[in-house]
Amino acid sequence: MTVVRTSVQPPYSAHLRVYEPLSAWPEPERSHWRAYAAERGPDAEDREPVAGAALAEQREALAELLARTPRALPEQESGQAFVRLLEGTLYVCPRTTRLRSWQALEELHRELPAHLLDTVLPPAVRAAAEADRQAWWADHPDARPWILSSRWEVPVGWFLPFGEEDRQYVPQGEGEPPTAPALFYLTPMVQARRRVARGYRVLKEQVPRGPLVRGAERVGRWLEEFHPRSLVELDYGGLVHLLGDRLAGERSVAELADGLGALRAGDGAAALRAYESLTGRWRKLLALRQAS
Repeated sequence: MTVVRTSVQPPYSAHLRVYEPLSAWPEPERSHWRAYAAERGPDAEDREPVAGAALAEQREALAELLARTPRALPEQESGQAFVRLLEGTLYVCPRTTRLRSWQALEELHRELPAHLLDTVLPPAVRAAAEADRQAWWADHPDARPWILSSRWEVPVGWFLPFGEEDRQYVPQGEGEPPTAPALFYLTPMVQARRRVARGYRVLKEQVPRGPLVRGAERVGRWLEEFHPRSLVELDYGGLVHLLGDRLAGERSVAELADGLGALRAGDGAAALRAYESLTGRWRKLLALRQAS
């Protein structure tokens, strides 16, 4: 397991990850990941967080930026992964750094004004990245990321695959500097798909045109891409530092479940209260982005 003690804080991002069992990989990928895990060891055993490995990934990315002229994306896809060992089974979540960089670039297009985007990434750099993306997709039409990331918030739809019993809270550890706290949810894929399907049906019946329906649909389609015996993880990542003292009492998964239960029972007022409580908390964090 990777353990990192550092005063550097990770970005304010949350991550939704899928870990596929080693048996899901065809050869030669299976042998590659088996050797990779044997050489490095798992990043987490049982229900430990992968926070140390995630922070190490961020530090590696920062080191690359400092060592060369910044580019829109890495020249080659990462050969690294997050590795979990749970109940004797090895699970692998490839980092797919290059693919995720393309997705981040698309997000920048949506969020930044044109003049600011040109300052961060000049048009020629973006055009080259887009040409690379088109050529890569032509050769990899079925590719998908094992990791989704969200800055400054956890999208409400990401809470659907989990139950309160999946919650894992690790308080800040002692040491100098101390290890950071962690909050994550980990559940089997079968359970995750079942919960998303149930939530989607309720939302489709009660609020068919709301953003929750679209979010549930996106998450459900993404999960269908993976092996049915995979693991699904929601990692609050660097958002733990924004939540501060509220982290130990953060129960968004339970609040969403309460709201869906109220919808099933026909109690619209209770469902609205749960939804407003849930979204209000994350709006406060998003407001910090505007102030930063």
